[in-house]
Amino acid sequence: MLAYLPSRGLRKSLVATALLASLTLLYFSIRNARSAGFASQQSAEGFERSVQLEPGNARNWYLMGQYWQYNLEDPDTSRAIRAYLTSISLNPAASDVWLDLGSAYELEENQSAARDAFLQAKKAYPLSANVSWRYGNFLLRQGELQPAFSEIRRAVEADPRRGAEAFSRAFRADPNLEAVLDQAIPPISSVYVDAISDQLSEGNTPNAIKIWNRLATLHPRMNLQDAFPIVGALLSDQRVADAHRTWDQAVQFAGLSELEQPQNSLLWDGGFESGIIGGGFAWLFPQPNTEIQINIDAQEVHSGLRSLRLTFTGKSNLSLDGLCHYVAVQPSTTYSFSAWVKPRAVTSNQGVRFRLRSARAKDASELLTSDVRGNLPWTRLESSWRSGLDAQLAQVCILRQPSDQPDYRIQGTAWVDDVALVPVPTEPLKP
Repeated sequence: MLAYLPSRGLRKSLVATALLASLTLLYFSIRNARSAGFASQQSAEGFERSVQLEPGNARNWYLMGQYWQYNLEDPDTSRAIRAYLTSISLNPAASDVWLDLGSAYELEENQSAARDAFLQAKKAYPLSANVSWRYGNFLLRQGELQPAFSEIRRAVEADPRRGAEAFSRAFRADPNLEAVLDQAIPPISSVYVDAISDQLSEGNTPNAIKIWNRLATLHPRMNLQDAFPIVGALLSDQRVADAHRTWDQAVQFAGLSELEQPQNSLLWDGGFESGIIGGGFAWLFPQPNTEIQINIDAQEVHSGLRSLRLTFTGKSNLSLDGLCHYVAVQPSTTYSFSAWVKPRAVTSNQGVRFRLRSARAKDASELLTSDVRGNLPWTRLESSWRSGLDAQLAQVCILRQPSDQPDYRIQGTAWVDDVALVPVPTEPLKP
């Protein structure tokens, strides 16, 4: 249905009004675009032109303030403060502007004004992690540790990714670890993991253990890989019992306590069931290369759901080492070692074998099994091994020693499963 205006004059008036509105909108759009263009130049002249074109635009004044505060070549904090104050007069609820104003006042050593600005930021956005973080760090610089820790804790609760930095800053301000954990760090497992990493990077393993013990009281759900650094540090310090205890806790937290493996075996994952490699008491793989492919296989197994598959590409007379698993052992103790291997078309006169030895001990007793090659069904390798006098840690490795015939390039596939190390019970002394 069409509507008709009663007179030509009224139609002209409406057209003129619409045209004026369009021109006005076009004018302001062009001015806004020009203002934004000047601001994007990131120069003093550009910001001046920007605020001249749009003096009521709070953001342009804020960007000008940031330019003068953070300009490395020619900073001018007083001009920054004036720009921030203008921005705030136009938009008093802008927490970011209050925060930068507080930082600017602090640079001018006006601590009272700085504190007021940070408090205004908190009033504008009380739940902001960034506001709590920056205010907490201001209080930290003022030496007001308790309120600083409270603000930092709020920031980390809202954004746990700040955990490592929060712990580092709080601990530098107050080396009382328990106080920092109680007051500045919320009981969040990922935050504790980050704090552990921070202390390990500083070479402070004892503090890392204390944080781990605090983490353990939370009974967290966590990835087993998160325990790799602390277990590795404990092993490097030859604190094998602590490393093993920490690993057992991490296994429980990762939900892997019921991992299927040979009965009574001390190897954590002798059956390759977890699929986890690379640290702690899991399998350690060598660096990848084109001469061998090492994979977890779910198709060919001796028992359980997975095995290890080694595929030799036939490119060289390969020396395989570094495919190992650490095991906590007792000194001067006899163990039964066993493993199942299935070779398929494995060429050369040197196949797959195992080496077992005491690790990081003066008495490095060693066992080297026979090798397996050719085409065979699942074949069990078994040997007896006695740990050294001072042994606490053993290393079980899958090897392929190079042939003494240089042209013997190894080719084929071998599967490994159910690697086990079981203590041999000692017979009671006869009366």
